[in-house]
Amino acid sequence: MPENSPYWYAVNTRPRWEKKVAQILDSKGIENYCPLNKVVRQWSDRKKVILEPIFKCYVFVKVDEQKKWDLKRIDGILNYVYWLGKPAKIKEEEINIIKKFLNEFEDVHVEQIGLQVNQRVRIKQGVLMNYEGILLEVSGSRAFVKLESMGLQLSAHFDKKNLEKIV
Repeated sequence: MPENSPYWYAVNTRPRWEKKVAQILDSKGIENYCPLNKVVRQWSDRKKVILEPIFKCYVFVKVDEQKKWDLKRIDGILNYVYWLGKPAKIKEEEINIIKKFLNEFEDVHVEQIGLQVNQRVRIKQGVLMNYEGILLEVSGSRAFVKLESMGLQLSAHFDKKNLEKIV
């Protein structure tokens, strides 16, 4: 893609401001996508179908590389979602997949794919950086990892963010 062509980015919004930010972006003529999910809510006297954002605190925007920093001045936008120190570019195909999926299904739930017990992991930082082990347990933001070396079995506590899956 040429350097000046628009890319999709994910922006982080204030809590419960996803639809407001999308409206503001629409009024400014900025292409955006706030994936909404039809959900039936039960009140004491009635049921109502409402549209809820699928990704809490996120809206996708398509903007030119040189204009992307102007978005941070829009009320409700806090920052970009970063990957490797730069605002993460999202492929057009991934946005289209989300759109197709939502056209076909209702009451969609989003779950983060995280670390799973008995999965091989690598430690990303600290004294044991680059050591590999097996994830034994996840508790809150902590993880117990079994490290096997020199014929010994060691178990240690690690912050989950310092672990990565080994594929």
